[in-house]
Amino acid sequence: MNYLEINRKSWNAKVEPHLKSDFYFVDEFLKGRSSLNSIELDLLGDLRGKKILHLQCHFGQDSISLSRLGAKVTGIDLSDKAIETARNLATQCGTDTEFIVSDVYELPNVLEGEFDIVYTSYGTIGWLPDLDQWAAVIAHFLKPGGKLVFVEFHPVVWMYDDDFTHIKYSYFNEKPIIETYEGTYADPSAPLVQDYVMWNHATSEVLTSLIAHSLEIKSFLEYNWSPYACFRRNEEFEKGKYRIPQFGSKVPHVFSLVAEKKFSEP
Repeated sequence: MNYLEINRKSWNAKVEPHLKSDFYFVDEFLKGRSSLNSIELDLLGDLRGKKILHLQCHFGQDSISLSRLGAKVTGIDLSDKAIETARNLATQCGTDTEFIVSDVYELPNVLEGEFDIVYTSYGTIGWLPDLDQWAAVIAHFLKPGGKLVFVEFHPVVWMYDDDFTHIKYSYFNEKPIIETYEGTYADPSAPLVQDYVMWNHATSEVLTSLIAHSLEIKSFLEYNWSPYACFRRNEEFEKGKYRIPQFGSKVPHVFSLVAEKKFSEP
């Protein structure tokens, strides 16, 4: 099974319907609207003059939004069609954001340099089978004292079926999840039928992989809401804040994490 090619094909197919969807508000984005949410903005802080590596950037809206805040940003993604679109968007927005087509694991072979921040968010690690290798890539690109800023959907959410009526999947990374999906999270009515391969990752797997690569956990927060209405069942209980109705405020929907690369011992 070549999971990279299966998923590359899936993400290439998503680009066109995503560009047209309200979820990605491309027209407003081109006029200056940021795609970043309060969760990550609070963790990122002042970005002026910072070098940022954005992993799994899709077609680059967050990367460009980070550039607009004064950072020098490099975005990478598996999908060649997404990166082509990202470059076009950056040109239209007038930013110098750089974009590279690459699988996360292959990135050390195609990119050089160190970064102040590695950023990745919302629906990223589920496409990766091995978080130890993911953490090694992050550590490779962070300068000493640099930080990972990571926001992701909580692994508890991924245990359930699409209608959130029962537990369907293991909380733990036991095996790949190979399925066919109709539509897309940004547009359920999109005329797409796609195969994909994903993995669930327990919180312990995330934390221990980072710690094993000399990344010190500085912050770990859980949120009983999501900034995205990307699930089949959503309710907006405050402006820009969504919950799965049957979970209410009792279940974490998203978590955030900041980890700092340790300085070498003298």
